[in-house]
Amino acid sequence: MNIETKYNGQVTINESQIIQFPQGLPSFEEEKQFVLLSLKGEEGPFFALQSVNTPNLAFVVINPFSFFPNYEAKLTDATVEQLEIESGEDVALFVILTVKDPFEETTANLRGPIVINRKNQQAKQIALTESDYHTRHQIIQPQAAATEKEG
Repeated sequence: MNIETKYNGQVTINESQIIQFPQGLPSFEEEKQFVLLSLKGEEGPFFALQSVNTPNLAFVVINPFSFFPNYEAKLTDATVEQLEIESGEDVALFVILTVKDPFEETTANLRGPIVINRKNQQAKQIALTESDYHTRHQIIQPQAAATEKEG
């Protein structure tokens, strides 16, 4: 099946790649089908969570552990049941980025991770209410950015 995407133009996807969000995403409740694509076909930490039905709707996402190795997201029993998660190995976690210019100011929403059951492709964005995470964590720490500029 061919879909038009925000970042990669027209791509061919297999229907088995479609991730189902039964409740949609907050503020996009009508959008229930997405696909996870590498950005511009590049391997790396950045992906596009692309709507299957709306070409201009895509979220830049990362696996939070790539930038925040100590990140923790405790899933409620209700989420585990709703997504039919049988094992921790079935779970993929992603967080949505707010990409800024300059890129060093890009932030990640660690408070609202996206949980995907890789076995059945069911997904949901959850809210971590009992955590110190917030919606705007810088993915590049200021001292790291300064070191990169010097090198």
